[in-house]
Amino acid sequence: MRTGSEPATARSPLRMRFWLSLWGLLWAAFGMTVFALVGRPGWAVACGVLFVVAAVDLTMVLRHLRQGPHWQPGRDIPPYEPDHGGTGRGRTRHGHPRRG
Repeated sequence: MRTGSEPATARSPLRMRFWLSLWGLLWAAFGMTVFALVGRPGWAVACGVLFVVAAVDLTMVLRHLRQGPHWQPGRDIPPYEPDHGGTGRGRTRHGHPRRG
């Protein structure tokens, strides 16, 4: 939700997250393999968990990169009224406009 306090040029560092996730994925795979070969199953499992976390993050980053940029309102659009958990002004309980 837009609050009006965010910078006008705010961007998510998705490309940096992509490379960091890839780096973590490679190191986790390397660590998992090495620890399994030297007989340290606990450390191998820990690296396996990190591998899964990095793989999920990489998948999400790739999904967001493929979606492309999203439209954001400009400076001439005022911030939205925050949702305070109520029904809102002029709306019914289900979010439909009130009649008459």
